[in-house]
Order: sequence, then structure tokens, then C-alpha cells
Amino acid sequence: MAGAVFSSDKKNNTLSKNIPTNYGALGTLATVFFFWGFIAAGNNIFIPFCKQYFKLDQFQSQLIDFAFYTAYYLGALLLFAYGSFGGKDLVGKWGYKKSIVYGLLFSAIGAAAMIIAVESNTFSGMLIGLFIVALGFSLQQTAAQPFAISLGDPATGTSRVNLGGGINSFGTTIGPIVVAFALFGTTAAVSDEQIAALSLNKVIILYSSVGALFLIAAAMFFFSKKVPSGIMLEETEKANKALYALLIMTGLLIVMFTPVFQSYKIDLSKAGKDAILNMNAYRMKWLIGALLVVVVVLFTSNLSASKNPYGWGAMKYPQLILGMLAIFVYVGVEVAIGSNLSELLKQPDFGSISSSEAAPYISMYWGSLMIGRWAGAVSAFKLSKQLKLFLQIIIPIVALGIILGVNTIANYNMKPFYYYIVCVAVQIAAFYFSNDKPARTLMIFGLLGVAAMITGILSTGIVSIYAFLSGGLFCSIMWPCIFSLSIAGLGKYTTQGAAFLIMMILGGGIIPPIQGKLADVITIHQSYWVAVICFGYLTFFAIAVKRILYKQGIDFDTSK
Repeated sequence: MAGAVFSSDKKNNTLSKNIPTNYGALGTLATVFFFWGFIAAGNNIFIPFCKQYFKLDQFQSQLIDFAFYTAYYLGALLLFAYGSFGGKDLVGKWGYKKSIVYGLLFSAIGAAAMIIAVESNTFSGMLIGLFIVALGFSLQQTAAQPFAISLGDPATGTSRVNLGGGINSFGTTIGPIVVAFALFGTTAAVSDEQIAALSLNKVIILYSSVGALFLIAAAMFFFSKKVPSGIMLEETEKANKALYALLIMTGLLIVMFTPVFQSYKIDLSKAGKDAILNMNAYRMKWLIGALLVVVVVLFTSNLSASKNPYGWGAMKYPQLILGMLAIFVYVGVEVAIGSNLSELLKQPDFGSISSSEAAPYISMYWGSLMIGRWAGAVSAFKLSKQLKLFLQIIIPIVALGIILGVNTIANYNMKPFYYYIVCVAVQIAAFYFSNDKPARTLMIFGLLGVAAMITGILSTGIVSIYAFLSGGLFCSIMWPCIFSLSIAGLGKYTTQGAAFLIMMILGGGIIPPIQGKLADVITIHQSYWVAVICFGYLTFFAIAVKRILYKQGIDFDTSK
């Protein structure tokens, strides 16, 4: 989930020119962008595997996403707390290079913890291992995005971040295929019964390889002379009230999720219908409570900051508060669509596709984000209108061809996806009409996301599958749009605001379990109303933030 981070503060718009891009360092940095996508998308295959092996319900299986994305929030919160109390940015103190090395080593420890948990045959231990892996990712993410911007002319920094996003998306595309092969040992169809009978040694081999790759990448960074240290010793802007608000929110989230997390140990396979309904209502109550905690704390903080801004830092800006919730919702819906997709495809109305057969569908979903991000990267370069339009048409088609080709090489039947080019054509048209305006782009893609999800819910078969897969197309460009709109006009609070936005990756740990629980209550198909609501909020944010920024003298529609 890489996005462009830039400010529209017109007082600081002078950029150093003619700084050569450090391609050696950028090439090394690209490895961590790949890891984020590879592991995150690989979870979509790991989820149905654990569900069958440990006999979990849909909600329990979504605890994998909960553990993974909650780590992003806590990691970013700890970094912000250190800066708030200590007055110095820990990443700046270590430097970008060492921060990424430390993050990779921490992720390697998480891979080792996964192996230990597998040996102990404990699902909770696996969750802890994934949590540690993602905690390392949080440190890497905090350092890698500004690092990419610093590796050359600041005016072209966005293109380097978008390049990282494209590589990240390539990792999400091949991740499900590689993980499926590592777990199932074949590209042929495997029944749920065969999945449940598979040895956990497959997971040991998988995470031994992943851990080794983390160590190799850390060594590449540490010993590379082309990668600068990136040390910054500037004083950070303190925001103690914001820190206290986030700590209160964290405590309340722990209260909300503790009973939910403990309930996964309860075996409902032998329980009666009333007991199952009661447990469903119990879990849903606490999950909705967690969502309300985030919303209430954020808006209460902004209300308090509007009365007395001292000590609130970036949280006094309404565009940031709305943007924090937008990042929360965006990451949540992006992950929820993919994480619940395998279960959806098992239903008779969708072809009764087994978990192993679902790999190319999941690959196409995450590949859809790659299609959009590659197309979006075109705007980062100074091109003629004709060449830009040509590339925005050709690049998505080439990206689609790569996805089809990679899956075909893996011996998957890709004929069901040939007509998916129609969805890609809709996205190409959306790019054309958005005209590189972040608010307009987010509004158009948000509306298309709403339309796609409603179409998927009201239909079945290939039409419904295409509609849900296209959610990836419409999510693809949202991250940089939300980021740029949220930190516009923050000035000296820009870095702090960016850190707050990174924390809201937490949405990937809350929204997927909510959809998973709703699927247990109603059906997996109807649970995608959660995605409709999420895309609806993102559309609202696009409209509301434009008005907020206009009142502050910032008009993105006339900025290009």
C-alpha cells in the first residue's frame, strides 16, 4: 500500500532541481515494497488454509488480517509516542537505511515465531508470528516512502513512490500463486478435505523461505554502499493531546477486542442454533463497538482541537481527521474484499470453486490494484497529452496481460478472465474523466466502487465475480489521493499528519473481521454490503474535503 505523500503548502514550494536519482538505492528499496504486497496478498490463501485445518468459522479466519494490520497501527503509534515524548523522530535518528534494516530483521523474527507456532500446532501462535512480521513492516513503511522521495529530485519523488506501489502490486499479484503452490504443492484443484489433511510442514517451509528472504534483503541494505543513511536530527513537533487521545483509543480498542479474540477458542461445531446465534450477536456487538471507538475518538479530538488547538498538532485540521477515517476505510475495504473472496467463490451460485482453485481469482483481484497503480504512475511524468493518453490506455492492457500470463504459466485456467478487459476499459475511462484531480478522481472511483459492489450483490456467477474483482481496480489509485488531500495545507505538521495516516492502516484489522462476522450471521454474498458502505464514505470524503480545503484557500481543481 504505497502512496504518494506531498504537501500543497504554497509557502514551501521551492524544489531542488537537477538532483540525479540514486537508482542503485532505489532498486534495493524496491525489495521491501515487494515484500509488503507479497505477504499481505499471500494471507488471502493462508486464511482458507487455516480455516480448513483448524476448523474455524469465517470470523475466526479473519483474525489473521486482524493480527496483521493491527501491528501497523501499534508500530506507528509507538514511533509517534517516542517522538512526542523524546522530541526526536526515531526513524530520523536511526536514518532511513538502518530503520529499514531493523524492520526487516524484526520481520525475520516474526517468521521464526511462525515456525515455532507451527511446530506447536497453535493458531494463536501463528497470529502472534504474523503480528511480529507486520510490526517490522510498519517500521519499514514509515521509513521507505519518504526515503524513496529523498533519492533524487523532490519534483519527481511522486514517480518513485508510485514505482514502489507498482512493485508492491506485482508482489500482491504473484503472492497468492506462490503461497498456494507452497501450501498445496500443485496448481491443480485440491478439495477442502485435502486441504484440512495437509501437513503444517508446508507452512514451515514457506516461512523459512520468507524469513531467509528478509535476512537477505536486510544484508543487501546494510552492506550496500549506494544506499545513503538518511539520518535526520530535526526536532519534531510535539502533540501530547493527540498522543493521549490515541492512547485512549488504543485502550478502548483492547477492551473491545479482548472478548472477541478470546471467543475464537469456543468450538461452535457442536453447539445448537441458539448458541451460535447468541455468539454471533456477542461478537458483532464488540466489533461494531471497536469501529465506533475509532470514529468517536477522531471526531471528538478534532472538535476539542477546534476550540483550543494547542497540543493537538496535526489533529486540529478537519481534512486530516476525515482523511484518517478515509485511510482506515480504504485499507479495510481493500483487504476485506480479497480476504472474503475465497469463501464467496465456494458458494454454488459462484461455481463452488475450492480454495486452491481460488488462487487465480485472488491474484486477479490484487493484480487489479497493479493495473490501476501502473496507469496512475503515468501522471507522475511530464508527457504530452497525446502520449499520456496513449500510455494510460496501453499500460492497463499490458498489466492485465502480465497477470493473465503469470497465472497461465502457473497452469491456471484463465479463460474465465478474458472478458475482464471490459472492467479495465471502465477504469481507463475513469482516469480520463478524472483529469489528474485528486478529489475528482477519488469521487469518481468511489462511485464506481459503490456501483460495482451493488452489482456484485444483486447478481451471481461471472457477472458478480467480475464486479467484486473490479473493486481492486477502483481501490488502486485511492491511497495517494486520500494522502495528498488529507495533508494538504498542514505545513510544518505534514510529517506528523502522514504518521497519523499510516496508523489508520488499522482498518485492515477491523473491517475484514466485521464482514467475516456478518457473513456468519447472514451470508458471505450479502456481507459485501460492508464494502458498499466503505466506498460510500470514500465518495463522501472526496466531496467534503474539497469544500474544506477550498475554505482554506486550497483548490486542487486549479492546481494543474
